[in-house]
Amino acid sequence: MHYYAHSSQGRPMHEWQTFEDHAGRVAERAAESLRCFGLGGMARVWGLLHDVGKVTKEFQDVLAGSLRRFDHSAPGARIAHDRYGRLGKLLAAGIAGHHAGMADWSALKDRLDHAAAPDQAWQGLVDLPTDPTDLIDDAAARRFGDAFACQLLARMLFSAGVDADYLDTEAYYDRVEGRSSQRGGHPPLDVLRDRLAEHLNTYSGDGEMNRLRREVLRHAARLASSPQGVFTMTVPTGGGKTLSSLAFALDHALRHGLQRVIYIAPFMSIIDQTVAVFRNALQGGDFVVEHHSTFDDRRLGRDDSRDRHRLSMQNWDAPVVCTTYVQFMESLFSNRPSRCRKLHNVANSVVILDEPQSLPLTFLRPCIAALKELTRAWRTTVVQCTATPPALAKADGFDGGFVDVRELAPDPRALHARTRRRMTVHVDDVVRGDQTSDIRLVQRLNEHRRVLCIVNSRRHARKLRGAVDGEGAFHLSASMCPAHRQAVLGAVKGALGDRDRIVKLIATPVVEAGVDIDFPVVWRALAGLESIIQSAGRCNREGRLDTGDVFVFEPEPTQDSQAPPDIRQRGGIARNVLRRSEDPTALDTFRAYCERLYWTTDDGLDGKQVLAKIAAGGRRLEFPFKEVANDFRLIDTHQQPVVVPWGDAEQVLRDLGRETSARAVARRLQPYVVQIPPSSCSRLIEAGAAQLFRKGEFGDRFVVLSNAALYRHDVGLVTD
Repeated sequence: MHYYAHSSQGRPMHEWQTFEDHAGRVAERAAESLRCFGLGGMARVWGLLHDVGKVTKEFQDVLAGSLRRFDHSAPGARIAHDRYGRLGKLLAAGIAGHHAGMADWSALKDRLDHAAAPDQAWQGLVDLPTDPTDLIDDAAARRFGDAFACQLLARMLFSAGVDADYLDTEAYYDRVEGRSSQRGGHPPLDVLRDRLAEHLNTYSGDGEMNRLRREVLRHAARLASSPQGVFTMTVPTGGGKTLSSLAFALDHALRHGLQRVIYIAPFMSIIDQTVAVFRNALQGGDFVVEHHSTFDDRRLGRDDSRDRHRLSMQNWDAPVVCTTYVQFMESLFSNRPSRCRKLHNVANSVVILDEPQSLPLTFLRPCIAALKELTRAWRTTVVQCTATPPALAKADGFDGGFVDVRELAPDPRALHARTRRRMTVHVDDVVRGDQTSDIRLVQRLNEHRRVLCIVNSRRHARKLRGAVDGEGAFHLSASMCPAHRQAVLGAVKGALGDRDRIVKLIATPVVEAGVDIDFPVVWRALAGLESIIQSAGRCNREGRLDTGDVFVFEPEPTQDSQAPPDIRQRGGIARNVLRRSEDPTALDTFRAYCERLYWTTDDGLDGKQVLAKIAAGGRRLEFPFKEVANDFRLIDTHQQPVVVPWGDAEQVLRDLGRETSARAVARRLQPYVVQIPPSSCSRLIEAGAAQLFRKGEFGDRFVVLSNAALYRHDVGLVTD
């Protein structure tokens, strides 16, 4: 009897893919991915066993058209578990979960206990090692000794196996249907390094900031041959961190035989800008892969570019990847095949953390643990790229922090002293405890032709936008959909480029980190010191003035001005630290702030007890993969997305009239979505101001604003 892994509708059975062919190809792909880590044997066994459940009459009947459900993942997991002892548990978790996701041990054990036995013929179709010691090299076995290391090993096996499975299945259907693959074809890293060098050689110009940028670039380049590990690039805002870190990463990757550079942004509001900078510098498009929820692939133009980008986004098989902390960190703790599929491609890479102080405190310890393990066992280099290093090293007193951290910038204190002259940060009112009324604030804002004001809530920003003089007034906040924010940001930059234009931008923190705008005066509502310093980075950014002014103020408490609890906590700590500092932006000041912040919230740096749950499961290698994945949510605001009528949103909705994939619908609509509280969303629906999109197929997943008057071109969605 022939056993098949995949059928092809309308084609004779001799064109179907046999189980033996599929298992062998998956095994070799997975083994190749992890062989350099001494794990080729384990990965090969994963591939050979993942579909052994298809060597059954029941599954062959499914291929022939039977509607009976059959669990084909559990039999191979049961064999791995029974044959290979402790290592078998790690294999079983991924094999059993290669469709549904890795389960908690109790649920997995139940599936293993009830797994069907494959036909005896399976033993003649795969060649398995009999000795568990043949699965892993001795050196590798010593590397994976503790619980956290073992659970990440299980995820890496899962990733390599799932990706190999998907790639071989895709390749089979490409062959039988006569399609050419759109995967690959990216330029190698040495070509990208040379393109970037050519681009950077065009940088010229006098001025202190341009000289500083060239110094940072040259100094980092000299350190590219340093051994792998953890680095910081401590450079003031506007000092060229983005391209200098990319230049270091490309050269470092080439010198160490690494495969890609992964840039991680703290906020989606800046990732489009960074991707545009990378694509311009590297002279290309689809090989700089964007992976975040607001990505719109129509910007790539040609269909083949969009297809190549879409495929690379699935497993990050590209030379440069740009993503967010949410996407990156949640993938490291996920249990889902689609999210974990990329993890083995995080290994052998350079990871650039842009503004790592933006990591949520609630998950700070698990995040640091994962990054440390990547550098220790998976040939990953981490670069912390920031103006305000968040004291995450063991030498800073952070328990469990990074060790042997090396600096890529030339004398960060001297760099700070040189750029400090660009601005004066005024904190006297905050230190005294004085509060500023909206009336007084608006008066002060109207004294300036060009001013940026950043406050801590959407409602406060909207109120102030309506109160300042109308000429040249702009608003940016999360009340506006991403496409709208990008359009307004472009308009602001255009206005700033005209010296005769008045520009008054009232915003929430969406404009802080990495947004390339330059104002002579900035007002910032009291918040964490990292936010104050980031806001100051939008003041006299290019050093064109002798000095700029940053005013930190505490708004009078009103319903509109109330900040979220986390910002209030950080603001209170910032005030106490500022009372003891002569320079609010000094590195020592920020270090003192971080120490106080971490000490105050020490019990909450792993608020969901993720590390404790992993440690408990590690005693018997019986990990709660699903529970950890459900707990590890960097953004847990319980907001409801609403599609708003901005730009071509209505045309996109019409185009999606026949789309059957909820995932595809969500991705296409993301540029036109505003997140609001569920209670506000319910009120909109009850009032007939919003309606459900294709309710019969997608339920209440997609809410579309039908009352266009509630979405204003100046401030976005207004629901109160």
